[in-house]
Order: sequence, then C-alpha cells, then structure tokens
Amino acid sequence: MLGGVNNHLFLMSLAGFPVLLFLILILKWTTKPGHSLVARRPIQGKESDYGTLVPVSSPNNHIEGEIVRQQLLAVGIRATLTQTTDGPRVFVFPQEESAARAHLKSFS
Repeated sequence: MLGGVNNHLFLMSLAGFPVLLFLILILKWTTKPGHSLVARRPIQGKESDYGTLVPVSSPNNHIEGEIVRQQLLAVGIRATLTQTTDGPRVFVFPQEESAARAHLKSFS
C-alpha cells in the first residue's frame, strides 16, 4: 500500500512488461541474420576447394561413386562422395590416400 491506496492492480498491470521484453529478446535472437537453423543449399566447387581431402576416384555418376565409397568404408577407409564442378568425386584423407588407391586398384 503506497500512500494509503491499494496498488495491487497497478503493479499487476506492470507485470506484463517483463514478459513482453522477454518475448522481444527471444524473437530478436531467433531471427538474427546469418544464424539460421535451416541448412543452406550446398555450393559445388573444384576438386581443390575441399581442404585437405584428396580425390581418389572420378566415377561416371553418383551411383558408381557410392559403390566406390561403400567399398572403401568396408575396409575401414573414411571416404566421402561429393558432386564437384568436374563431376562426382570420392575424397579421402591424405594419410589414407595410398591405402585407398591400392584398394581401388585391386578392384579394377
């Protein structure tokens, strides 16, 4: 009681402002540009644009590339299939390149 008047209704009317401020902050945080949870469309690059990964196979299509990737995974070689501007490529890490090439040569 301030000044002899019941201020319960006055204080209750102010209780909505912190809630409104909280909602505004959440909306600003979730709609911040550049931090979307939706994945961007992948960008195709040249063979040299994939960091330390080394291309070991140049299959004719994606299906052949997936077969090659599965063959490498079956023997414990980590491999990834990527669509580059030059076509599909199977990439491995540099320390596994010689083993991957030897394994693929044995299947040829």
